[in-house]
Parts: sequence; structure tokens; C-alpha cells
Amino acid sequence: MGRSRGGLTTKIHTVVDATGLPLRFALSPGQAHDSTLAGPLLDDHLPPDSFVLADKAYDAEWIRAMIEAQDAVPIIPDRSTAKTPHAFSRDLYRLRNRVERFFNKLKQFRRVATRYEKLAANYLAMIKIATIRIWLRANESTP
Repeated sequence: MGRSRGGLTTKIHTVVDATGLPLRFALSPGQAHDSTLAGPLLDDHLPPDSFVLADKAYDAEWIRAMIEAQDAVPIIPDRSTAKTPHAFSRDLYRLRNRVERFFNKLKQFRRVATRYEKLAANYLAMIKIATIRIWLRANESTP
């Protein structure tokens, strides 16, 4: 999302709950692989008997082992180069669109979508402010 001091893009990694509301964030440079931040985002934060829905970029044995060690179930499609197939449910994986819908909501905030901030800490702060507004909209009481 946007131009930064270190390159053309910045990746936003997030964990959302079952309703699509964000729980945790991390930023990485655009050239970094997605799986590099899976450890800090998922380590010791998963409730037991939960499902972790992720795309093919997170198909790594160490990520699957970390998820299973927390008594959660990884729903991650295998990469085309996978040597051993894993159990996978297409019906559950369809729920991953909640993550994509969250990012669409996040992109509605112009300051986040265009990345005016030069520093990653300031950009992350703007993302957090935008997600506070998303949480407030989801939890506002309507008469």
C-alpha cells in the first residue's frame, strides 16, 4: 500500500476474528515474504479449537506446527509444489473473504490507502486509528 522511504510498497499483515474485525497488526517491506511475520502474529495468541484461515503464502510446515501446537486447526491450501498434501476444507476456506473485506474497509481511509506517512511507526499508528473507527462502526448501537 503506497510508496515508502524503503521502497515502493509496504505489506500489512493482520489477524482478524470470526466477524472480520482486526485483532493484531504488523508491517513488513514489500519485498519481504508474507510468512516472515506469521510467528509474531500467531505465537501464543490463538484460542483453543479455533481455525486459522490463511492463503498459500503461509503454507509452511513450521507455521502449521505452530498453529497445531496451540490446539488450533490450520486451513491453508497447499502450494502447487507441495510434496505432501494436507487436509483442507474449501467450505471453511471461503470464510477467508472476511480478511479481504477488512482490507477493503481499511482502504476506504484515504490516509492509509495513499500512505502519506514516511515512517513505518506513523503509518502503523494511522492503521490503528482507522481500525478503531472500524471497530466503533461495528459495535455502535442503533436505535
